[in-house]
Amino acid sequence: MKFFLSAGEPSGDLHGANLIRALLARVPDAHITALGGPRMQAAGAELLYPLTDLAVMWLGQVLRHWPTFVAVGQQALRHIRATRPDAVILIDYPGFHFALAQRLRPYGIPTYFFVPPQIWAWKQGRVRKVRKFFTGVLTALPFEDDWYRRRRVNTYYVGHPYFDELARQQLDPVFLAHQNAQPGLRVALLPGSRTKEVAANGAMLVRAAQLIHAARPDVRFLVAAFNARHADAMRALLPSGVPIEVHTQRTPEIIALADACVAVSGSVSLELMYRAKPTVIVYKLAPLYRFCARQALKVPYITLVNLLANQELYPELLTSRDESPRIAAHILEWLNHPAQRMALVRQLESLRDRVAQPGACDRAAEYLLHAIASPQAPTAG
Repeated sequence: MKFFLSAGEPSGDLHGANLIRALLARVPDAHITALGGPRMQAAGAELLYPLTDLAVMWLGQVLRHWPTFVAVGQQALRHIRATRPDAVILIDYPGFHFALAQRLRPYGIPTYFFVPPQIWAWKQGRVRKVRKFFTGVLTALPFEDDWYRRRRVNTYYVGHPYFDELARQQLDPVFLAHQNAQPGLRVALLPGSRTKEVAANGAMLVRAAQLIHAARPDVRFLVAAFNARHADAMRALLPSGVPIEVHTQRTPEIIALADACVAVSGSVSLELMYRAKPTVIVYKLAPLYRFCARQALKVPYITLVNLLANQELYPELLTSRDESPRIAAHILEWLNHPAQRMALVRQLESLRDRVAQPGACDRAAEYLLHAIASPQAPTAG
């Protein structure tokens, strides 16, 4: 049995790796090739190209890498045509994957979206492409499944694979003990997984930390950097006199330790909800991009947690200016009023208990294997 997977973001690499493990647990001799990243390769895929190296956003960045996108797409198409996998599974990353799925359509190879792009939030017209080019969609969110079905897309609801990863996380007890031995409250700063996000938001997060520390000198700050390059960029912003530590490969531990968090918008919000951490969500854009984003946005919130709750549990700041005073005000409100903070924690725990069910990758693997064995079976379920 043969599979082809593709993921273009670090989060997609994570989800792809867990799906690969679930498939290989059921079909140990399956051959899996992929566009992706180091996690998918470590899980057992033969990596054709490190597509996660091209985790870019916005038109300017896409155009700059356009020749590479074209070359990688042609490489993937040639490989799929030659090997005829039993299924192609594409993970988010809509621009590249819509183009690839369209070119695959004439060859009749079953093609699925796993963790589909959030077109219900930004570009709802793209649902026509999903309906036309994809055999089915393995949906991650309850309201997302309803949205696709109302638009006549074949779906199978598996849940969000991020909760698979969270359920199997093992926190470093040495790091936790070292941090817990130090006095004071802790605020986590999560500047995002993309270099552009760190560049746009990092200074604002640091300025918010300065304001919080000025009002509450007992607060310490832990920065969760995605990689060493991002860590260096954050360290270059640090002011003297404010207790800020920058760490890599410590995001789960830092979130678990935090009394409150400030995070750049992304799938990390699900981890913050999973650990019931009061959080301010930020996303800073250039004024033109912010205007375009506001015009394109079709949902009331930018954060998955708020969309799942259907209310603003996490304050959101989609902005083109320095919002550090507002960030600091929210954090100080929680730190200065423990009862208010605990009320939010209980709301997050209740939401987590409703939606954070692990097993998405196992359900996805079971469905894909069933669909391959019974290709005429209905794809909605």
